[in-house]
Amino acid sequence: MLIGLDMPIRGALATPEIMTRIAVEAEAMGYGYVVLGDHIVMPSNIRARYPYSVSGELPLPGRAGRHEQLTTIAYLAAKTSRLRFVTGIMVVPHRPAMLAAKMLATIDILSAGRLTVACGAGWLAEEFEALGLPPFAERGLVTDEYLAVFRELWTKDAPSFHGRYVQFKDIDFAPKPVQKPHPPLWIGGEGGAAVRRAARLGDGWYPIGTNPSHPLDTLDLYRAAVERLRHMATDAGRDPTSVSLGYYRAQHGALGEPTPPTGERKLFVGSPAEIAGDLRAFAGLGVACVDFRLGAPTADEVIANMRRFREGVLSLV
Repeated sequence: MLIGLDMPIRGALATPEIMTRIAVEAEAMGYGYVVLGDHIVMPSNIRARYPYSVSGELPLPGRAGRHEQLTTIAYLAAKTSRLRFVTGIMVVPHRPAMLAAKMLATIDILSAGRLTVACGAGWLAEEFEALGLPPFAERGLVTDEYLAVFRELWTKDAPSFHGRYVQFKDIDFAPKPVQKPHPPLWIGGEGGAAVRRAARLGDGWYPIGTNPSHPLDTLDLYRAAVERLRHMATDAGRDPTSVSLGYYRAQHGALGEPTPPTGERKLFVGSPAEIAGDLRAFAGLGVACVDFRLGAPTADEVIANMRRFREGVLSLV
């Protein structure tokens, strides 16, 4: 199991020097990957409901300006040699399909195959409008088609495509990604549509555990969701074990958080030994990666959190 952490790409810590320091230190400490988010513009007036807060409001820090996701990954990949990079979550409709496929292939080549493309359909309607994208209501169809385009371009010697949103033929798309058949395409999201997409099309399922509408914050809830995913994959004619499992942006910390209605302890809450026990349980389910929020106001505090988590939790797993 790989353990990852968030990379700050907005705010005071999002300087080239600090991001590089965090990436280099993460690699040296043995963390498996870092995760970078994806917004291109942030609308001034947001009416869309943010899925990961009870109120539906995007927290104020989330409205801050940020670096472009793929460019930042390319920069940090050049500063490291083993650390993987996860797009968490790349909003598939944000970029034209062929351009995105080319950018992702280039990153995979230049990083020597250290890219995982965790992606979703998006939630911020006003951002879609500002970017001049296909209608927000069609984002699921767009996402499915663009993922098919990615695979066509990455794996075929003479790629062609005739879809609703993308059409091309008589082109050469080279060089191909280093990873074969292509960089892993992990599907983010917790709702029914996202899980079905992961079961049908994904190389992995990468949900956030804290969606209040679809909570996955106890072991029983996550285990039941994995079973649903595997049944859906079987119904889609796939080997359910071919869909890797991940868990995105796990919260962790001391006791005292509200207990779920079931009475079961929340995942990754409690003592270091309890958090390590959760990681062992996840390993037993076949989970391939879990990443944690280890952020802090300063770079020194972030590094200290990384070291403390490695020594206090990961040493017990």
